[in-house]
Amino acid sequence: MAKTDYSRYLVTKPIYEAGPPTKGRQSPSMTLMSNALVPGCNMYLEVGWIWDMPTPNPNIHEHSHNFNEIVLHIGSDPDNPEDLGGEIEYVIEGQPLVFNKTSAIFLPAGTKHGPLTWKKFSRPHMEMAIMIGTGSYKEGWPEGVGESK
Repeated sequence: MAKTDYSRYLVTKPIYEAGPPTKGRQSPSMTLMSNALVPGCNMYLEVGWIWDMPTPNPNIHEHSHNFNEIVLHIGSDPDNPEDLGGEIEYVIEGQPLVFNKTSAIFLPAGTKHGPLTWKKFSRPHMEMAIMIGTGSYKEGWPEGVGESK
């Protein structure tokens, strides 16, 4: 049996392609998994640090995707990893959800979500989005939404 070279699945150099210009957050964010980086993976994963109150706020407005998405907001305090370091209002299908804890949300394909608004900021934290079934930023994001200019 042929041995597989797993190094082809390791991404150590991200692509910077997603996210409108925003002060206080990494934009564009880091694409760490896509078909461009790992041919055939058919998943899209982007990560970005938020190090200050984002401006403009909101910087992501209502949109939807043709793919299931998981969005994570992850705090940076190793002594209290559940503390996000901010408070966010995320509107999903018109329902505002407010949270200040490390969290994950599942957005089925076609679910309208946004705006995403920071209400408070106290410590750097990370935002991660994973789209399953697409391996492409262009295929995953609606035209004009989330684009780096």
